[in-house]
Amino acid sequence: MIRRMFFGLLALVIAAAAVVAIWGPAFMERRLNPVTGPAEGWPVSPQAQALHDSLVIGDWHSDALLWDRNILRRVDRGHTDIPRLAEGNVAVQVYTTVTKSPRGQNYQHNTAEAPDNITPLFIGQLRPVPSWFSLKERALAQAAALARAAERAPEEVMVIRSAEDLQYLLEARRSGARTVGILLGSEGGHPLEGNIDNLRVLYGAGFRLIGLTHFFDNELGGSLHGEGGAESGLSDFGQEVVREMQERHMVIDLAHASPQMVRDVLAMPGTRPIISHTGIASHCPSPRNLPDDLVKAVAAKGGLVGIGFWADVVCGNTPADIAGAIGAAIALVGEDHVSLGSDYDGSVDAPFDVSDLAVLTQALMDAGLSDEQIAKVMGDNMIRYLSETL
Repeated sequence: MIRRMFFGLLALVIAAAAVVAIWGPAFMERRLNPVTGPAEGWPVSPQAQALHDSLVIGDWHSDALLWDRNILRRVDRGHTDIPRLAEGNVAVQVYTTVTKSPRGQNYQHNTAEAPDNITPLFIGQLRPVPSWFSLKERALAQAAALARAAERAPEEVMVIRSAEDLQYLLEARRSGARTVGILLGSEGGHPLEGNIDNLRVLYGAGFRLIGLTHFFDNELGGSLHGEGGAESGLSDFGQEVVREMQERHMVIDLAHASPQMVRDVLAMPGTRPIISHTGIASHCPSPRNLPDDLVKAVAAKGGLVGIGFWADVVCGNTPADIAGAIGAAIALVGEDHVSLGSDYDGSVDAPFDVSDLAVLTQALMDAGLSDEQIAKVMGDNMIRYLSETL
């Protein structure tokens, strides 16, 4: 009797674990990455669609690799996958690896010692066991998933590791290919685990962009949302990482950096960082958005500002609200320094998924931007920066 009860309980535990592994992550993704626009979609004129189809489009930020789904297959949740990127005419998408997120995450104050949201997600997704215990291994597991997709479908997706790769992709697309180029990045520098050798490991795995911090202070320095506050800057290790990133022609991302970290990076000779996904503080006074003077300083060093699509940074949930934030960014830093930084799949809302990206082209036309300005914002500025940086 006791033995039967034991095996009965064991079977229930196994069944419960299977339910969590199979349906839990998908349920979480649907809840955390909603599309908030109307079910029938937003209207797009033939003129806007024709312009959109002629553009070379790039976006600085998506966290799709976090969700452990086959990116080669179109799904009905989240914001991006390779088929939807192709349908939205995206040429280059940055996919970042998320490795740690503090429980109770907020824009004001987070401790690095808080329980981590990503560990149970990786266990529930049955990711490789080493990734349950190491942030570096967690980043590498996501990189490996991307590499496998590129190997399986080279005509659909290509991992960009150099300026030469980028030019090859663009030439192929000009010849009619629909291949989507993916630039691999890290959401925060904590997968380095305080060891500069791990930067070389990540570089070897294809990483070409590193966001120095995320929602908490780490070994590289202070977060915009961490315990150290606005004056917690770049650490000695952070300076070492930035110097080596420059030597390796990697993109330095300050999206979640503290104000002092931004100043410290800008003070280093030759740095040309970006802010991959943000809004403009004077347009939308959110604690997620850096002060205008720092955004202008990033642009002054040749960097770009990627405008996000979610309500917290643009103060609205329509394509027109995103276009308004882009207009504010152009007014602040000039049309040559503004780009897209959707934060798709990053536990945020969006008024449309990437397959409907033409609605943003329509909104920019409605806001009075010229075709040349729209082309720059939608991708030309990003492509130029990558061609000069990688």
